[in-house]
Amino acid sequence: MAREIMGSQEGRASKRQRKKIEMLFAHLKRILKLDRLRLRGPNGARDEFHLAATAQNLRKMAKLIPMPAPAPA
Repeated sequence: MAREIMGSQEGRASKRQRKKIEMLFAHLKRILKLDRLRLRGPNGARDEFHLAATAQNLRKMAKLIPMPAPAPA
């Protein structure tokens, strides 16, 4: 049954969406070193995750902003 679902149009769309999310978590773990939470308790863990996700979003936004053209010398 799972193979039948994954072969359908909705299954392929779900796989693409899941891959995007999984890549974001992989980036958080490998690049931003979020493999282990340093703050304790549910509030500390949530805050640390939010800070890492914010940093990831800021990096993405910085890539979207075009660099100004250098002034001729």
